[in-house]
Amino acid sequence: MLTDTAIAKAIDARRDDLVRLTQDLIRIPTLNPPGRCYREICDYLAARLDNAGFATELLRAHGTPGDSDAHPRWNMVARRRGARPGECLHFNSHHDVVEVGHGWTRDPFAGEVEGDRLYGRGACDMKGGLAASIIAAEAFLSLAPDFAGSLEISATADEESGGFGGVAWLAEQGHYAHVDHVIIPEPLHKDRICLGHRGVWWAEVETHGRIAHGSMPFLGDSAIRHMGAVLAEIEERLYPLLATKRTEMPVVPEGARQSTLNINSIHGGEAEPEPGYDGLPAPCVADRCRIILDRRFLIEESIAEVKAEITAVMERVKAARPGFSYEIRDLFEVQPSMADRDAPVVRSTAAAIERVLARQPDFVVSPGTYDQKHIDRIGRLKNCIAYGPGLLHLAHQPDEWVGIGDMADSAKVMAGVMADLLGG
Repeated sequence: MLTDTAIAKAIDARRDDLVRLTQDLIRIPTLNPPGRCYREICDYLAARLDNAGFATELLRAHGTPGDSDAHPRWNMVARRRGARPGECLHFNSHHDVVEVGHGWTRDPFAGEVEGDRLYGRGACDMKGGLAASIIAAEAFLSLAPDFAGSLEISATADEESGGFGGVAWLAEQGHYAHVDHVIIPEPLHKDRICLGHRGVWWAEVETHGRIAHGSMPFLGDSAIRHMGAVLAEIEERLYPLLATKRTEMPVVPEGARQSTLNINSIHGGEAEPEPGYDGLPAPCVADRCRIILDRRFLIEESIAEVKAEITAVMERVKAARPGFSYEIRDLFEVQPSMADRDAPVVRSTAAAIERVLARQPDFVVSPGTYDQKHIDRIGRLKNCIAYGPGLLHLAHQPDEWVGIGDMADSAKVMAGVMADLLGG
């Protein structure tokens, strides 16, 4: 019988290796967009897991959004079969990271260590979790080479831009058809089990006008003024409505337990000048204005209801403004997803957290989506959770970091789940 004490000792013995592995992953700048170094990180991981006895595949998601010869969408899938039949446990991490942004006080791709913190873009979201899953697997295999079933680890592309070149594509190709349990090591913290996420609808809303000379705006029709009326209607009526919509989903933080709407961007009139251009704009009335809406909705809401609310906003404005016309274009939508509290992977992870951390886990739901949506909707597998080291509020921030101790503790939990589900 594989004990928690043996697992803990095996993980602790690999602590320095855990740090080095995370540093190596951070030092490969897999920036998305545009999708840099995807092949490089997949090659690195495949070499590492080949040495651990896994059979590895590198798979390019041809034709998916963003895929090109300059920036191909590469994914790595590794499989280790056990000594006898059993179930398949799959750990999925995305290898892409978001832009660096401003405000860093250290090199975002150096993987610097200070005390218990390891810094770098992707340290928290989610190369620390990826490294923890690999160390957990290597420790488990050293202690239980005769395990049952199969153990898989994947590193996939483009989660930060929807996951269509990663998990969605793999699911469409049938790569999860044989999988029984999935853990996604997103940074929800070592004592939390994330059961799922809210839904999302992205849309582009455009108001129309008529171009004219800026000195005679009465001869035109300003699309920007029309959009101003739309924004006022959203402020006065839609935001108060959304504040009344609450969910029984255990979403964190508390503010995300209601429906939310963010206006991602607004563009009206002339295009932004090219960098370096120092001339004045032309005097024109704007004939087009566009906003991008990011609507996050609850499991109690339907996507049809969500879309109808925006249509109602536009129709109210249209009724009050002569000459008003508009278009709404769907960009992206995801249904809410939530695993059952009694699902096998939930029970096993909860038990491992109690044993390793001597506390009961919190069960939460993420405010934003992650690749569970594709495991659920395309892969048809509800037995999927997010569990991994790191603090969610550090993701995408300057001076992003992950706790080394948290990574080690999470690796012990992950290895405990392996022992439970694969018969270590």
